[in-house]
Amino acid sequence: MSSALSHLRVLDLTRVRAGPTCCRILADFGADVIKVEAPVGVDPNANMSGARHGYDMLNLHRNKRSLTLNLKTPEGHAVFMRLVRDADVVVENFRPDVKDRLKVAYEDLKAVNPRIILASISGFGQTGPYSMRAGFDQIAQGMGGLMGVTGLPGQGPVRAGIAVADSSAGVFAACGILLALQERETSGEGQWLHTSLLEAMISMMDFQAARYLIDGEEPAQAGNDHPYVTPMGVVQTADGHINIAVGGENQWRPFCEAIDRPALADDPRFRTQPDRFANRPALNGLLQEIFTSRNSAEWLDLLDRHGVPCGPINGLADVFADEQVRHLNIAVPLEHPARGPIRVVGQPITMTRTPAAFHSAAPDAGEHSDAILGEAGLSADEISALRAKGVV
Repeated sequence: MSSALSHLRVLDLTRVRAGPTCCRILADFGADVIKVEAPVGVDPNANMSGARHGYDMLNLHRNKRSLTLNLKTPEGHAVFMRLVRDADVVVENFRPDVKDRLKVAYEDLKAVNPRIILASISGFGQTGPYSMRAGFDQIAQGMGGLMGVTGLPGQGPVRAGIAVADSSAGVFAACGILLALQERETSGEGQWLHTSLLEAMISMMDFQAARYLIDGEEPAQAGNDHPYVTPMGVVQTADGHINIAVGGENQWRPFCEAIDRPALADDPRFRTQPDRFANRPALNGLLQEIFTSRNSAEWLDLLDRHGVPCGPINGLADVFADEQVRHLNIAVPLEHPARGPIRVVGQPITMTRTPAAFHSAAPDAGEHSDAILGEAGLSADEISALRAKGVV
């Protein structure tokens, strides 16, 4: 196990993606993350991330322990609060009113542990006119502006191919937890932090959002072209497509040399970045004729030798076969009792002294209940009584 966060205990009440992503980061860096979930058959939404031994659950919940606990029962709530006494962090992504109904809101937790940190992730925020709406990634992509700038001009809104709102909200929540933990070193007190899919999505819009807020310009769909830099985007080759990125004036002339058109560098239509942007359709037409004359591998080699940023457009089989990806070791092997040898997506952060570690596959529901409850001081008879009542 990683030692970076090995001193921390995290109670994970989350499901689906944003919350589990947050807790996965903490678990990979050594925190004791206890996935608190309803006993089998109690929660009708338990399989929203797919089958228990499916790829999504296995990737989201590695390095965690599982405790089944029915928080809607007085006994289950009492056990949870007993765990809170010795925990550092609680993470939840219920609809905002649910934690109040379950009596696991910040003031409830603080009453038994003033040092506790509660991290909440919602669809649209903890307060406001939309706060009680159910939030899903694609809804946030649409409301946060991403779908309006994604896709080919005029084709209508297009969602991103990944759950960018969910995943970024999880990463932001993890950052917030680390900030709160650092602040606690000074104040000795915990606090409540929260983020939402909508806020995360707007934050990820970054320069497009700033373009509107500062200059008042409404960004439009640009397809595979960069919104304001040219040439930067997809070009078709003799056998497929590649990405090119001529990001500045110091790359324009080498690019023209690489494609054997040195005169283009001084063509008044294309001499500067504003010129190229203003005449992008004409430039794209010329490049299309040029790039279809060679295959992708030839172009990538030629552009790279001239120092021009470029890259292939890979399917995932090509991604994980790539020599640089293999060097980075981001496909991590694990052994699962039912699935056997599997690989999961590793952490994109390299720590030189305390790196992430991948020591256990995703647990079955309640796999560690007896051990966790025993650590909390419950006797074997008490645990058996809770099982008999369906609390555990």
